[in-house]
Amino acid sequence: MISFSESNTVEAFIRDVLCGGITHHTAVGPGLARRHGQLSGLGWHYLASQDLPRLSHEVLVEEHLRDALIRLNPDIAAQPDRADDVLYRLRALIMGVRNDGLVRANEEFAAWLCGERSMPFGVQGEHVTVRLLDFADPERNQYVVTRQFTIRAGKSEKRADLVLLVNGIPLVVVEAKTPVRASESWLDGALQVHDDYERNVPELFVPNLLSVTTEGKEFRYGSIGLPVELWGPWRVEADSGSPALRHVEGAASSLLRPSVLLDLLANFTAYATDKRKRRIKIISRYQQYEGVNRIVERVVAGYPKKGLIWHFQGSGKSLLMLFAARKLRLHPALKNPTVIIVVDRIDLDTQISSTFYAADTPNLVKAESRADLAELLSQDVRKIIITTIFKFGEARGVLNDRSNIIALVDEAHRTQEGELGRTMREALPNAFLFGLTGTPINRADRNTFYAFGAEEDERGYLSRYGFEESVRDGATMPLHFEPRLLELHIDKEGIDEAFRDLTGGLSDLDREQLAQTAARMSVLVKAPERVRAVCADIARHFEEKVVPAGFGAQVVTFDREACLLYKEALDEFLPPETSDIVMTVGSGEELYAPYRREKDAEEKLLDRFRNPSDPLKILIVTSKLLTGFDAPILQTMYLDKPLRDHTLLQAISRTNRPYGEQKTHGLIVDYLGIFDDVAQAIQFDEEGITRVVTNIAELLQKLPEAVQACLAFFPGVDRTLIGYEGLIAAQECLPNNDVRDHFAAQYSFLNRLWEAISPAPVLAAYETDYRWLTQVYESVKPSTGSGKLLWHALGPKTIELIHEHVHVDAIRDDLETLVLDADLLEAVLGTPDPTTKAKEIEIKVAQRLRSRLHDPHFKALSERLEELKERHEQGLLVSIDFLKALLELARDVVAAEQTAEPIDQEEMGKAALTELFESARNADTPIMVERVVADIDEIVRYVRFDGWQNTHAGEREVKKALRKTLFKYKLHQDQELFDRAFGYIRQYY
Repeated sequence: MISFSESNTVEAFIRDVLCGGITHHTAVGPGLARRHGQLSGLGWHYLASQDLPRLSHEVLVEEHLRDALIRLNPDIAAQPDRADDVLYRLRALIMGVRNDGLVRANEEFAAWLCGERSMPFGVQGEHVTVRLLDFADPERNQYVVTRQFTIRAGKSEKRADLVLLVNGIPLVVVEAKTPVRASESWLDGALQVHDDYERNVPELFVPNLLSVTTEGKEFRYGSIGLPVELWGPWRVEADSGSPALRHVEGAASSLLRPSVLLDLLANFTAYATDKRKRRIKIISRYQQYEGVNRIVERVVAGYPKKGLIWHFQGSGKSLLMLFAARKLRLHPALKNPTVIIVVDRIDLDTQISSTFYAADTPNLVKAESRADLAELLSQDVRKIIITTIFKFGEARGVLNDRSNIIALVDEAHRTQEGELGRTMREALPNAFLFGLTGTPINRADRNTFYAFGAEEDERGYLSRYGFEESVRDGATMPLHFEPRLLELHIDKEGIDEAFRDLTGGLSDLDREQLAQTAARMSVLVKAPERVRAVCADIARHFEEKVVPAGFGAQVVTFDREACLLYKEALDEFLPPETSDIVMTVGSGEELYAPYRREKDAEEKLLDRFRNPSDPLKILIVTSKLLTGFDAPILQTMYLDKPLRDHTLLQAISRTNRPYGEQKTHGLIVDYLGIFDDVAQAIQFDEEGITRVVTNIAELLQKLPEAVQACLAFFPGVDRTLIGYEGLIAAQECLPNNDVRDHFAAQYSFLNRLWEAISPAPVLAAYETDYRWLTQVYESVKPSTGSGKLLWHALGPKTIELIHEHVHVDAIRDDLETLVLDADLLEAVLGTPDPTTKAKEIEIKVAQRLRSRLHDPHFKALSERLEELKERHEQGLLVSIDFLKALLELARDVVAAEQTAEPIDQEEMGKAALTELFESARNADTPIMVERVVADIDEIVRYVRFDGWQNTHAGEREVKKALRKTLFKYKLHQDQELFDRAFGYIRQYY
C-alpha cells in the first residue's frame, strides 16, 4: 500500500514544479502526469544535498559563489583570489548574526545582494561595486534547488525540506507538511521556520529573501521575523474546481520563478523601524507586486497615461506606493523620473510620509508649502516628492511639462473631480496620473473613472483587490455590525430628513454649507438623556465584549461638542483614564483647549492606545482618526454619527486590521440605525460590496447549524450522563486521530462564533450543549498540548463560561487503590469487557496527567499515554494489551505523584506559568523565566482579592497587572501568551 508522506507528495511535487518533470515519484500521482504531462520547470536545477560542495555548518555553497563572483565581476576575474576577500566578508556577516541580530544581518546581506557594497579592487585601489547576482541578465546566474538541506550551528542541527540557492546563496527556504493529516497545515510549517529555525539556526536566514510553507492545500510565504498569522498567500487566477495541488503549483510557479524572486529582492523588499524602534523586514504581498508592476509597465510603454487602482482599505496601499515609487525611480528606461505622491488629508500626509521615512527611502523630499512645491517642480527636481493636493491650489499654468513625471494620487475619489484636480493637471500636462482608492466607486459618481480610469482597462480598473479578496487572504478582517437599542435611535422622520440634507452631496470641502442642517440634527443626537443612555450602553458593552479580549475601541460622535458630552458621561461608568478625546482644536477655542495637542503629543497618546498594557482603551473622535489611522488593537467602533459611502467605509475600516489570533472581526455598534438599510448606506457598484458589513444577526443564524454539526459526532449519546461513563460514551464516538481532528475543526468554528456573539442573551438556549461540547473537546485534546492548527487555546469568553459552572465530574478517582492492590489488578485484567475498562483507566490517567500538565516531571508520561493511544487505534495493541500497558502507566503516574513534592494551588500556578514562559522565550527576548514568573506571582498576589474572578473590577485589575509585567519583558504583544497566562492565574490564584 502506498503511504502518502510530506516527502513523497508535497516536497517532491514542489521540487518537480521548480525543476520540471514528474519522474519516478509515483506518489505525486500518476493521474497528474497523464493529464498534464511533465511539469515544465522554472529554470531551477536539482542537486541532491550530499552533492553540494559544502559542509553542514556552511550556509553558502562557496564554490558556486566563487565561480559567480569571477563570472560577474571583471575586476575579480582579473585576479581570482579577490573572490576570497568577498567570501571572508560575507562569512563574517553570517557568523556575527547572534550579536548583530537577524534583521540587521539580513539587511546588510541584502545590500551586498543588490550591488550596494564595494571593495578596493580598482586599478588604483579605488572601490568598485561587487555583484553577487546579475539582475540585468538573469540567465547568467546559477539556480539550484536541493532537498533536506542540513545546517548545523553550535549544538543545533536543522534540516530544511527544500532550499533554493542562487549562485550558491540560499535565498528561499520551503517547509512542506503532509497533505493527509487534518491537524497539520501550512501553519505548522510557518511555526517551524519562525519559532524553531530562525531562533536556533539564524545563520541560514542571514541571506534569506523569504520562506514558503505548504501542505498541498494552502501556500503561504513570509520574511524573517514576520508573525506567522501575517504570512500571506501568493494568489494566481485558477479554476476554482482544480485540485488543491494545482492551486499550489500555480502559486509556486509564479512566486518561485527566478525572475520574480530577483524582482522581489531588488524592488519589493524594505527594512523599516517600527513604532517600538525595532528594525523589521517588509516584503510585498502579491496584490502590491501585481499593482506596482502594472503601473511600471504602463509608464514604460508610455500609454495610456493614467490608471485606477482599487485596493481595499487596510490592504497596504501605502506600501504599494512605496514599492512603486522606488521601482519607478530606479528603472533605467525612465531616465531618472520624478515621482509625486499626492494625498488629500494632513493625517494621510503624515501616515504616508512616516511609511516612506521609516523605510529609509532615498531621494525623498516633502513639499512643506505651495511655494515649496512650485519651486521643486519648476527647478526640475528628480526625486520622490510627497505633497497634498491643496498645495496645487494656487498653481497657475504649467509648472513642469516633462513626460517622465508620475503622480500617484491617494484616495483619488475625494478631491480629483473639482478645481484642485484641474489645476494639478494643468501644472503637469504630460505627467502620468494613477489614482489609488481604498473604496470602490459610488453608483452615482462616475467621475473618478473619467479622471483616472483608462478605456483599455477591464471594468475601469488597472488593478483591483476588493473586500472579499482582502478578507480571504487575511490582509483584513471581516466587519460585523450590531444594531443597538432601537429606543436610542432618534425620531425616524427627523433623522431621515436631516440625514438626507446632511449627506446628499457631502464633499469634504463644503462643510460650512451644512451648518444649518447639522444644527437641526444636533439637537436630536445630543439630547442629554440620550447621551447618558448611549454611554451607559457603550460602557456595558465595552466591559463585556471588548475588555476580556484585550482590544481597544473608538466612539465616533456627531461633533466636537458631542465629544465633550460623551467623555463626561463615559467617566460616570468607566475609570477616567480609560478614555480620551482626539480632535482638532484651533487657537483661541477655550472650550476645547484641554484637548489641544501638538503633533508629537498626539502621536504619543495614540501610541499609548496601541499599547495593550496601557489603561487608555477608548478614543472619542468626530472626524479625526476616521482615515489613515492604523491601530490593529482597535476592534470595536461605537458609531453615533451619520456617515455614508466612502466616508462610512473608510471609518469602519479602522477596525479591520489583523491583531493576533483572538481578533476574528472588526465590530461596528450602530446607535443611529445607519445600517438598517446597508444598501442605502453603502451605494457602490461592486457586486457584493454590501456584504462588507455582516450583521451579528447573520452569525446568530449560523449558530444552531454549528452546534448541530458538532453534536452530530455523538449520535445517541446521553448528554445528561455525568462522570466517566458520560465521557467514555462521547469519546467512543471519536475513535481515532482523523475523526478527532474533524471534530476539532467543527468545534473551532463554533468556538469562534460563540466568541463573536457573546454575551448576547440568545446564547442561553445553547449554553448547556456548548459547555458539554467544550468539555468533551478538552478531554480528547492531546495531553501533550501538541497540534497547533486545530487544538487551539479556548477564547476568553468560553473559559469564563466554563469557570462559571461545575466541570463534568470526571470520576471517583480510585486509581491509586487500583494500582496498589494486587487482587484488584487481577480482577481488572480478567474483566470480560477490556475495551470499556481500558477507556475508564485511560480517562482516569489522562485526568491525573492533565492536572499536572505544567509539571515537567509528568511530560514524558503524557507523551507515553498519547503514544499508547495511537498504537491502540492503529491496531498494534489489542484491548487486553492496551489495558495492561495503561495499568503499567497508571502505576508509574501514581509513583511519580508520591515522590513529587506536594504542590499547593498557587505553586501549581507558578509551575504552569514557568512552562508557558519557557516555551515563549526566544533570541529576541532573552528573559529570565524565574524572574518573569516571580514578578507576575508577586503583583497578582498584591492586586487580587477573594472572589476577584467573579467581578469585572477584579478581572480588570489582574489583567492590567499582567499586561504591565509582560510589557516590562517585551512580551506584551503576544495575545495568546497573555490569554494563557491569565487563564492559569484565574485557575490557580
